[in-house]
Amino acid sequence: MSSSGVARRLLAVVTLVVLAACSTATLEPGKPEAAKQLSAPRTSHVPEPEKTLPAIPGARPGAPVVVFQGPEKAKDSWALTLDDGVCPECIAGYVKLAEQGMHLTFCPNGQYAKNWEPMAARIKKLVAQGRVQVCNHTMNHKNLLTLSDAQIEHEIQSNEDWIQHTFGTTSRPWLRPPFGNHNPRVDAVAARLGFTHIAIWNGSFGDSGKLEPNVLLGEVDKYLKPRTLMLAHVNYPTAINHFAEIQKMADQRGLRAVTLDEMFGTSRIIG
Repeated sequence: MSSSGVARRLLAVVTLVVLAACSTATLEPGKPEAAKQLSAPRTSHVPEPEKTLPAIPGARPGAPVVVFQGPEKAKDSWALTLDDGVCPECIAGYVKLAEQGMHLTFCPNGQYAKNWEPMAARIKKLVAQGRVQVCNHTMNHKNLLTLSDAQIEHEIQSNEDWIQHTFGTTSRPWLRPPFGNHNPRVDAVAARLGFTHIAIWNGSFGDSGKLEPNVLLGEVDKYLKPRTLMLAHVNYPTAINHFAEIQKMADQRGLRAVTLDEMFGTSRIIG
């Protein structure tokens, strides 16, 4: 082969090697070329504006109404109401469930403020979205039947003040009396403060104390039905740790979880 042919062949080989090296080279961070090729494509997506909480209305006194279960129109629904607040990780677990789409009603006692307040910002967002509602369960969880009218008023109003300050919403018109203990006198005091709906229940997780999972799930199986106003607690982690099984029961029975407002047609705005 002539010297010119050898030169041409060497040039072709060198060209192929250079092209291969360019195709497999790693872009170096910080290089303008790298930034241009690695930058994510622009999109026209504009995030939805965050919903804000409405102004808190004044109290609207009225005649008290005691409810034990949902109305006929709520035949495909159940309302999960969660009392107290002894367990911080339980509160966080239910907040996460709500962020994933669950609708529920918290009934906190202000005496457990240190457990609730780390979740306050997230709960505010959920209240604004209509996924979470806050119900009044009194400040110190005392038996209201044993208190004077003035003491009942203090227990309810001090908890309402804390709820407004912490979560940016009102708990009116809903009161969950501790232990379910109430009578016409208690109801009348509450109603004068704007708490015209007394939330009792017709189903319970039975979890105010610690339960084994099979016992708790047995209670859920017994009571989870259309129109159930379900009593549960944020005191022990059993229910939240097994909520996938609870949700499966609800799905199999064609039930959707709703807040008290959604079940009974009440509103944070009109009281």
